[in-house]
Amino acid sequence: MNHHPDPVVTTAQGAVRGLRQGATTAFLNIPYAAPPLGAARFAPPGRHTSWDGVRDATVPGPNAPQSERTLGGVDMSPYFGPGWSRGEDYLTVNVWTPAAVAGDLPVMVFVHGGGFVAGSTRSAVYDGSAFARDGVVLVTLNYRLGIAGFLDVPGAPANRGLLDVVAALRWVRENIAAFGGDPHNVTLFGQSAGATIVGGVLATPDATGLFHRAIVQSGSGLGAFTTEQAARVTGAAAEALRVEPHADAFAEISDERLVEAASRLAGIDLRTETHSDPLTGLSPFSLVLDTQPAASVAAGLGADIDLLIGTNTEEGNLYLAPMGHYSTSTAMDVDAAAARSHADPARLVETYRKARPGASFGELRSAIMGDALFGAGSRALADAHAAHPESGTFRYEFAWRSHALDGELGAAHAVELPFVFDLVRLPRLHGRRGLLGPEEPPADLAARVHDTWVRFARTGDPGWDPYDTGRRATMRVDAEWTQLDDPHGLERRAWS
Repeated sequence: MNHHPDPVVTTAQGAVRGLRQGATTAFLNIPYAAPPLGAARFAPPGRHTSWDGVRDATVPGPNAPQSERTLGGVDMSPYFGPGWSRGEDYLTVNVWTPAAVAGDLPVMVFVHGGGFVAGSTRSAVYDGSAFARDGVVLVTLNYRLGIAGFLDVPGAPANRGLLDVVAALRWVRENIAAFGGDPHNVTLFGQSAGATIVGGVLATPDATGLFHRAIVQSGSGLGAFTTEQAARVTGAAAEALRVEPHADAFAEISDERLVEAASRLAGIDLRTETHSDPLTGLSPFSLVLDTQPAASVAAGLGADIDLLIGTNTEEGNLYLAPMGHYSTSTAMDVDAAAARSHADPARLVETYRKARPGASFGELRSAIMGDALFGAGSRALADAHAAHPESGTFRYEFAWRSHALDGELGAAHAVELPFVFDLVRLPRLHGRRGLLGPEEPPADLAARVHDTWVRFARTGDPGWDPYDTGRRATMRVDAEWTQLDDPHGLERRAWS
């Protein structure tokens, strides 16, 4: 790679010019698949055409069609990004790399969250500069969202957003060496919906060999809808759009109308005779699989992939505190949360009371929601992976509490992200409404979390004991780091 101020790299599709920023270089908005237009929105990702000359890769590009997302009293703009930035060619990657490229560097590929309907590479917390500074080639990617990405439509392949992620991994294998990365050391990581997608890719035979380690931050190995559940969402979407539930009919509809229809699909009851709603009504979109990723991994898929998996101590707070629902929670709310997610809600509530003596209704409600959405499904995926000891399984729990919303936000969903990306200094993350709150986090916590992710990508070992189904060793990450064995054994047994 040349070293004049604006480096040019040649990919399989053509040359791109990046932006040199001190010791790192960013290449933004490089296509990894053809633009998903018209009927192609409901087809597998296609190969992007080549271009002549040098494509400018110095400014952010468009992203997947989506509606604005806000979350009550907390400023989530660094997380969701600026909303829909329009443009056809949005199946793209951003790449950060050290300016002085040595080659054979570990590669990390990040899949953003946003409930399968929002988010993009434009979000401020996904700036990969700190990874490049520390000798990693960091790739972030956009994928199809909402109806185009995840609605299970007859005549179209399922999980098109996940197929996009696999296509991006193929692009990485083909091109990342030109950016200094080692295509034989790729870590796929994601958070929230992105982490659930990573679990899904772990269980996708087509992705075998495209990545070598995985990090699942607050995802779920039990987060997929069955085809029966997905069909209810498809029926509701077809009704909202007044079309036949078939890919040919959906292909005629504009992105605007698909986005608008998606936002009207909340609140469909997806419980069936045999299955609860894994997203407890929070999103009508998820992966659609009749076998959950945890079950596929238990059967041996992804057994050769090192896995780091974890959740935050108070995941559920993000869905309560910003709306003012945390402190106002009642015993009825606790019972309702349990009923939405468990076959024996009374026993579940009893277990959580026993595990958390003196807990408020808000605390109990949040804990049950957090485990229903992320905790139980992460434990199931960790157990499934650890049953095949040929690769390492490692577990963490992120416990540092944000004092946002007058101390109510706590160790909520998404709070770990600025630490992973070593971006806790972003001004928008601070103040009473900022995700990290008004107080400074412990001085070295971001550096330590970020270094741990880098170390895992480089070596497959984050620096603590592996997780197995006997001890269930888990690193609790706070101002002090503490290794615990099976920290939530009571709750774990209640879900298994």
